[in-house]
Amino acid sequence: MAVVIVDVTEQMRLNETREAHVPWKKWGPYLSERQWGTVREDYSENGDAWNYFTHDQARARAYKWGEDGLAGLCDDHQRICFALALWNERDPILKERLFGLTNSEGNHGEDVKEYYFYIDSTPTHSYMKYLYKYPQREYPYQDLVETNRNRSRGELEYELLDTGIFDDDRYFDVFIEYAKADPDDILVRISIHNRGPEAAPLRVLPTLWFRNTWSWGEGDRKPSLYEAGPGTIAVTHHELDPYWLHCEGDPESLFTENESNAQRLWGEPNASPYVKDAFHRYIVSKQRDAVNPARTGTKAAAHYIFELPAGASRTIRLRLTAARMNDPFDGFDKIFESRIAEADEFYQRIAPKSLTEDQRRVHRQALAGMLWSKQYYYFDLDKWLREHKSHPLLESARRDVRNTDWFHMLNADVISMPDKWEYPWYAAWDLAFHTVSMALVDFDFAKDQLLLMLRSLYSHPSGQIPAYEWNFGDVNPPVHAAATLWLYKYEKQLGRADPHFLERSFQGLMLNFNWWINRKDPTGRNVFAGGFLGLDNIGVFDRSAQLPTGGTLEQADGTAWMAFYCQNMLEIALILSEYDPFYEEVAFKFVRHFMWIAYAMDRRGEHHDEMWDEEDGFFYDLLRLPDGQASRLKVRSMVGLLPLCASTVFEADYATRYPKLMELIAQFRKRHPELIAQIAPTETGFIGYKERRLLSVLNKKKLVRVLACLLDENEFLGPYGIRSLSRYHLEHPFVLRVGGEEYKVQYLPAESDTGMFGGNSNWRGPVWMPVNMLIIRALVNLYSFFGDEFKVQCPTGSGPQMTLFEAAQEIVRRLTGTFLRDENGRRPVYGGSDKFQDDPHWRDLILFYEYFHGDNGAGLGASHQTGWTGLVAPLLDLFARVDAHSMLETERGYLMAKVVKEQVGGEAVNQR
Repeated sequence: MAVVIVDVTEQMRLNETREAHVPWKKWGPYLSERQWGTVREDYSENGDAWNYFTHDQARARAYKWGEDGLAGLCDDHQRICFALALWNERDPILKERLFGLTNSEGNHGEDVKEYYFYIDSTPTHSYMKYLYKYPQREYPYQDLVETNRNRSRGELEYELLDTGIFDDDRYFDVFIEYAKADPDDILVRISIHNRGPEAAPLRVLPTLWFRNTWSWGEGDRKPSLYEAGPGTIAVTHHELDPYWLHCEGDPESLFTENESNAQRLWGEPNASPYVKDAFHRYIVSKQRDAVNPARTGTKAAAHYIFELPAGASRTIRLRLTAARMNDPFDGFDKIFESRIAEADEFYQRIAPKSLTEDQRRVHRQALAGMLWSKQYYYFDLDKWLREHKSHPLLESARRDVRNTDWFHMLNADVISMPDKWEYPWYAAWDLAFHTVSMALVDFDFAKDQLLLMLRSLYSHPSGQIPAYEWNFGDVNPPVHAAATLWLYKYEKQLGRADPHFLERSFQGLMLNFNWWINRKDPTGRNVFAGGFLGLDNIGVFDRSAQLPTGGTLEQADGTAWMAFYCQNMLEIALILSEYDPFYEEVAFKFVRHFMWIAYAMDRRGEHHDEMWDEEDGFFYDLLRLPDGQASRLKVRSMVGLLPLCASTVFEADYATRYPKLMELIAQFRKRHPELIAQIAPTETGFIGYKERRLLSVLNKKKLVRVLACLLDENEFLGPYGIRSLSRYHLEHPFVLRVGGEEYKVQYLPAESDTGMFGGNSNWRGPVWMPVNMLIIRALVNLYSFFGDEFKVQCPTGSGPQMTLFEAAQEIVRRLTGTFLRDENGRRPVYGGSDKFQDDPHWRDLILFYEYFHGDNGAGLGASHQTGWTGLVAPLLDLFARVDAHSMLETERGYLMAKVVKEQVGGEAVNQR
């Protein structure tokens, strides 16, 4: 059993937060990086969020539901916000927020066009570090928009590096660091480095403001910022104690209101002459009367002016504190030194000792990205729908406004975001995977995130878990139970089981499970059609829309997800039965559902209306036409691999531990012998290594055939992980003709050539980290059942014979190799970008993209989607700690065997 760490300072803070409610997490990076173009801020007639509130308007238009900023910090209800603004004396606008393209402007969908990096963060945010690369030339806003708009979907995106703006290293590296002296005392250090060959001017504006809660006619009191002395800004808010921002060097203090410039936006008079874009007008447009000479308002900035020589650097120090200080910078640098040392100590202790320096770099930056991607998310649907005159309880309510069925919802929490620029809103299945990575540093936050989606203010009264803000009623894969079980088992292995968390989660999951059974099995035949299920454009059709053929689509992935869900719920119920025997009978509910679902995918005998194709040895979606005829859509994709993931192993003693369950199963087997023939627990294959039992959609015969596809380099096994579509379809595209229209699915290793779902997600070839994680989990579980005797060729046809554990290791090696330097010192994730590959100021900065080129590993899609791709950290962690022997000989963990404990100073290092 692991021992709780008592000598690591950051762990002590986490313990104080949990046990004594010390608010170490009150302040954090909870500011969005894009609030414009979001559903919350959309009050248009046609629901066009991107064009209703644009980047150009953002500097002058007050937000209602949140705030954004550059390297921002705020309190956990986003009342007080702090971020950075910059001006290089060439740009047409003050740089207060990150710029990117809207969906209609990019040839591959929306995309941020900036270079910024989450370098470090501890889980309590006692130390954080961020880097923004700011060009010295004029930022090419128009060039980026016009060039991308004019490029076809078959051409590469036009990126900021492609514009030449970083040529000759004419840019500033702007590092922003935060360190907490205590929960209400935040030190800020801004370090600017001129990387260019000549001196260059720079304006730096650390900015403090309030989220606007007073302009909407709801009676909220207006807070105040005012100058309280040279270099000191006083902060008064009716919900908080007073704060002071101390600014070193007596910079010029600028004040205005965080209120819309109605004159610029709509040609209407302003209520006050001092509005949101005042600092832009004062500095860039040189309008001296734009700021308030009385030096008071709801938005303030300290204005620093530099001329940095070539190669030189400057540092700005600030301190935001709940106590006014006479000498705020006394001991300032020592506090930073301590927090950096504590962050180093924390990551040194949690990372496996066997990791290389480069692996540690990837591991730490992945987790830093996870921690930086937290955001305060506020959305009151009851209020928002009333404002849109679409609340279902209103007479003559509009029904053409999104999310009208979610009027019960009130979100007001710090939540882990997929990407705070491209996806600054939570997504249910993304969030479940986030918690797997987050558990490496902060179990409490990870568990709270899972429970959040099951709360009555989030989940629908019907039991549905909200998908994402563009359509809360869309359907994400049901992976919350899997994440719940993983967190529980992992924490238990580390010596701190939490059955209270497990039971709280189970109650919400039961409602959601029943929602799936009642709503997503339209024919009652145990086959499921959930919609796009997060796999955007993986299929022939838009799976959330009406089919052009008519009829219905029976989804292999939707049905496999439900088989997986059954297994997860079964395991949870059995664990809970150790505390309450009632749950043993509940567990049988999930065994029975699993049997029916697995049988529905492949009944005894050969049939044309089931998902398993005996000729191909693969699972496919089934198209059922209005006249009742059915045919398989023979697209070899991740859809057909997901049944492999529905594999769970039980220890030999479960038969004696759960006698009531065994009695019910025996009765069920006797009544329905036909159900057992096609799945793993057959009479001949029921007992595995150490007399373990396997519950799986695949019997051994099917497993061999599916693995042959999975591990074939000409199909799914790419050099950097498992592809989402078989490479077979490169030369053999699937084509379906309906009513004169041709629907085609072809292997595309990079971006999609279809506009489905806006064209900004592609499951037609690239590698996606979360589903790779599930496949690895399945292989590890299956290995614990079959042991060393069952071997496969990996790669199929030419590779060596491997156990399933070794095959899982090989996939992990390829996945993690995406980010690590290869034998030539290059990182595949950066493709042919010489700047990222060779420049010492770029080459060790890791971006965690949304997905990756199926053939060369280059990063694609959103560039900061650490939420999913941060899974590289637990993958590095897992296979550095666990060997095949421990996997076979110890009791099954959810994703792993008991962790091989590494000892430092006599204590286990992996207790969070």
